[in-house]
This record gives sequence, structure tokens and C-alpha cells, in this order.
Amino acid sequence: MMMVRKSKGLSERHVRVLEFLVSYQYENSRPPSIREIGDAAKISSTSVVNYYLEQLDKMGYIERDGRVSRGLRLTDKVNEVVQVITDLIRVPVAGRIVASAPVPVPASDFNYYDADSSVEIATSLLPAPEKNKQLYALEVEGDSMIDAMVNDGDYVIMKPVGSNAEVRNGDMVAVWLPSRDETTLKYFYKEENGFRLQPANPTMDPIMIDKRESLEIKGKVVMVIRRVDTVAA
Repeated sequence: MMMVRKSKGLSERHVRVLEFLVSYQYENSRPPSIREIGDAAKISSTSVVNYYLEQLDKMGYIERDGRVSRGLRLTDKVNEVVQVITDLIRVPVAGRIVASAPVPVPASDFNYYDADSSVEIATSLLPAPEKNKQLYALEVEGDSMIDAMVNDGDYVIMKPVGSNAEVRNGDMVAVWLPSRDETTLKYFYKEENGFRLQPANPTMDPIMIDKRESLEIKGKVVMVIRRVDTVAA
């Protein structure tokens, strides 16, 4: 179970909303809707929910993008108030994920990574904590997923998949295209004649993959972490 510690400026209702945001995000790999937040925090008015979200935004615990449905993300400041029930784990950073550039995908044994090539995560915030040792991180370079609140310089925490069959339409995945010698971070959709790799950026077109072309899904995003040094002062 995850708990939020009391902190200056956080009321009981702030804490209730923040607890739900953290739990929902890491259980579902996406933010909740306004209505879901209201139901969980026992707030009947969506305007009141928005009020508390605006407060958490001003305090630096979340960031909001009104242009995007469910356009909400947690910031690193959440770590200041999250009660860590189990130890922090170090997730190895395997490389960068950018369009049209290969990224090294780690094996199951991460012992060859040093401490400087990792990010720390509280195990209490992760889904399926028994699988933590399989996780790896990729540094995001570019803005193809900006409307999914994944920005340049962020880290995506990845869970390896055994086969493409483990991935559902709408999952955010790291995809390897052997014939093109490319990797990319996109939303995955299986279609009649192949696959669609959908960016979360209205200025970019989807990547269409013919069913005869080889495609390997190397992992699903389970968490997004924004680096502290990328936050504007």
C-alpha cells in the first residue's frame, strides 16, 4: 500500500487526491479522468476537483496540459511526500529512445551497469513489485510523445515483454524495426494490414508498418519520470 506523508500546504483532501493520482498512474500507466478522481476523493463537483488539481500544480506535485484529455503527470516532487514502504531500487538506464536511431536493449542481467547509469524508484509505487528486477529505463530524446506528457529529457521506465502478443492496442511501447535499423517510442495499434505506431504529437504522422515487415516490441512503459534538472525554475 502507498501512503502520502503530510507536508506543508497539503490538506487532507490534497493528500487524498494525490494518493489516488499516484496509485492510479502506476497501476494503469495513464492518468485518471476528472470524474475518477472525484469518485475516489469523494468530491461530487468536477470544478472542485479541478480546484485541487490546480493547487497541486501550483505546489509542483503535478503538471497539467489542458489541451490533452487526461493531460496530467506527476513530478519528481511527489517523492518528497510519498511514504516509501519498501526500499528504493535502482533501475538501469539502457540508453536513449529516439526516432530513427538504434537503442541498446538490455539483457535480463543488469550487473554491467554502474550506479551512475540508473534512476531510483520507490518499489511501493510500482505495479507488480515482484518483477522490479526486469525493469530498465530509457532517456527520451525528442517530442513525438509530448501530448502524452512525455517530454524531451524524461525517463520512461520499461517492462520487457516476451512477445508482441503481450501488447494491447493503445500501449506505449519501445519498438525495434530491424529492417530499418530504427527504434521508436510510440502508441501501438494492430491493424488489418499491419501495425500503426502512433505519436502523441499532432504535427507528426503515424508510422505504418506492413505485416510482412519485421517488428519487435522491446518493452511497455510503466512509468514516466521527469528529471529534476529539466524543470524550469
